[in-house]
Amino acid sequence: METTSPAPLYRLLFVLNPISGDIDKAALQTTIRQYCAERGRTASFFFTTGEQDLARLRAQVAAHPPDAVFAAGGDGTVSLVAEALSGTACPLGILPLGSGNGLAKDLGIPLVPEQALRLSWEHQIRRLDTLRVGGRFAAHLADMGFNARVVSRFNAGKVRGPAAYVRIATQEYAAYEPATYHIETDRETWTGPAFMLTMANANTFGSNVVINPDSKLDDGQFEICLIAPFPNAAAPGLLFRLYTSTFDASDYTHRLRCHWARIKVAGADQVLVQLDGEPCYLPAPVAVEIRPGTLRVLVPAATAETAA
Repeated sequence: METTSPAPLYRLLFVLNPISGDIDKAALQTTIRQYCAERGRTASFFFTTGEQDLARLRAQVAAHPPDAVFAAGGDGTVSLVAEALSGTACPLGILPLGSGNGLAKDLGIPLVPEQALRLSWEHQIRRLDTLRVGGRFAAHLADMGFNARVVSRFNAGKVRGPAAYVRIATQEYAAYEPATYHIETDRETWTGPAFMLTMANANTFGSNVVINPDSKLDDGQFEICLIAPFPNAAAPGLLFRLYTSTFDASDYTHRLRCHWARIKVAGADQVLVQLDGEPCYLPAPVAVEIRPGTLRVLVPAATAETAA
């Protein structure tokens, strides 16, 4: 694992989605400006609109280079900023404001915005791998199958929070039919039905499900984590495994470790995939590859030392 010592960060850009979440964005901006002013930092803001956000953000970073860009939002905002900064020297900071905050949790970033702001002052820089899935960017986790279906419905709804996710998952589970996958990697091939499969560059979903125990965000490889179809009676035991970091101990789980993969889905020309919490349809087969060390992220110094 590679980390670098902190350098002063004076010019900070904060990326916000003005209509997402329940947090008062005007109050958040005031908090950010105050915090930065008290420490001799300058804060500027970029507001997402859903129209050409990636291109506009890249253009702003190029025209007025900041010392760091903070994603102030949920997994979608974090992924947007991570993609904009991937392959550059500018580090990503995260102010977790979403319902999941998966990458922030894996990196040990405080979930309270005022505490996460300390990363502009006290931090290490950790260099992370990223994924390309069907030509699309992913910094954390991508999946196909059951969870992708649930995330798609969840994102289309107006109600947020764990209760809404559980309600949708319960409805989907009753009629869900697992697909059959053929996976070719640089190390092996696998064919069979799967309840879901996750292309994981990290450990944990925002729901605290540990889908990929003992993996690292910076080891130059990723894992395909498979959950086979299971009887209803096995569901409680499987859930226990997913919440206790014992994924590999279940009879219904399997992991493939690789640098690249090509995934076919029986009878499908397109596949529903969720990428860092955002669902989309990708042409099949889906090619997946790791991009080592392409993203620099601000993390608490204690987290960096533990990961090393």
